[in-house]
Amino acid sequence: MGVEEVLKRKTGVITGDDVYNLFKYAQKHEFAIPAINVTSSSTVVAALEAARDAKSPIILQMSQGGAAYFCGKGVNNKDQKASIMGAVAGAHYIRSVAPAYGIPVILHTDHCAKKLLPWLDGMLVVRAIHDKEYFDVHKEPLFSSHMVDLSEEDVDYNIKTCKYYMEKVKPWKQFLEMEIGITGGEEDGVNNEDVDNASLYTQPDTVLEIYQKLSAISPYFSIAAGFGNVHGVYKPGNVKLKVELLKDHQAFIKEKENTKDDKPAFLVFHGGSGSSTAQFKEAISYGVVKVNLDTDLQYAYLTGIRDYVLKNKDYLMQQVGNPDGDDKPNKKYYDPRVWVREGEKTMTKRVEQGLKEFNTAGQV
Repeated sequence: MGVEEVLKRKTGVITGDDVYNLFKYAQKHEFAIPAINVTSSSTVVAALEAARDAKSPIILQMSQGGAAYFCGKGVNNKDQKASIMGAVAGAHYIRSVAPAYGIPVILHTDHCAKKLLPWLDGMLVVRAIHDKEYFDVHKEPLFSSHMVDLSEEDVDYNIKTCKYYMEKVKPWKQFLEMEIGITGGEEDGVNNEDVDNASLYTQPDTVLEIYQKLSAISPYFSIAAGFGNVHGVYKPGNVKLKVELLKDHQAFIKEKENTKDDKPAFLVFHGGSGSSTAQFKEAISYGVVKVNLDTDLQYAYLTGIRDYVLKNKDYLMQQVGNPDGDDKPNKKYYDPRVWVREGEKTMTKRVEQGLKEFNTAGQV
C-alpha cells in the first residue's frame, strides 16, 4: 500500500504525527524525501508534478530570500516583512493546490540563521494567519516544520536556542530541523566558503547531546549534522564527504540511550547538489530522511527557458513579424504561459531524477 498505511491524511500538506510516521517509514524502507526550494507558484507546481507522476511524497520549502521573492522583489523587506508575508502566502497557496496532486506534502522553511530569527518569529506568532493562530482555528500549524540554522554560532547557544523554539512549537506538534556543523559553500546570503574544514564534520558526541536535549522536549525534530557537505556544485574531488559519520551518530545514540531503534535520529542531508547516487544511498541507509535539492533545480529550470528562447529567437524579437511573414503575430510564442512552462518541464524532470536516486519514487 505504501506510505498511506501510516498516514491519517493521505494527500496534501501533512503535519505532526503524520510527518513523524512518514519519516519512520522512510527509514524502515530506506528512502529519503527530496526537499525542493520553491520561490513561486511555477516552481511549486513543477515539484508537485514530479512527485505526483513518480507517486512520491515531497517536501516543499522556502528560504528567507525565496519567501521574499514569493511576496515580490519590489516589497521592502524591513523587519523581514516581505519574507514573512511571502512565506505565509506561499504556504496558503501550497495548502490550496497540493491536494489536487494526490500525494503527501511536507511544508517547510529553510535555513533560518541567527540574523533571520525575526523571520521565524513572524511566521510563528506575529499575525493572525501564521502558525499559532492558524493552529487555534485548524488544530494544526500552517507549516509542517521550520529550520533553525545556528551552525555558525557557538554549540551551546545553538542548542539553547533550538530548545527555546522546540518548547514554543511543542503544543502544535510542529517539527524543528536544526543544523550543527557548518555546511560549506554559499546559499541565500550565508557564505561559508572559507571556513576551516574541521568545522564541516560534526562529531557523534555533539549529535548525542542534541538528541538528548531535544528529545526531552519533543520527538518532532531532525538533525542536519555536517559531514563535509557543501552548498552549490563543485568540481569532482573538491567535496570530501564522510558519510560514515552518519552511521557513527546513530550507533552512538543507540548505545548511550539504549534505544531499540537502530536509527533513532532523523538525519538530513544538506548540500546535496553534485553528490553521487552511491553517496545518497549510503547516507539514506544510515537514517537520512530528507535531502535538500536547490542548485541543480535552479539550473534545470533555466535550461528549459534558455533552450526555448534560443530555438524561437526569431519569433521573440517583436510582437508582429517572423520568418513566416512580416504580418504574422508572435503572441503564441511570447505568452509567459508558454516559455515559463518550458522551465517547469525541465525542473520537473530533474526532481524526478532525485526521486529515483533517493528511492522515493513509487512509495505512494
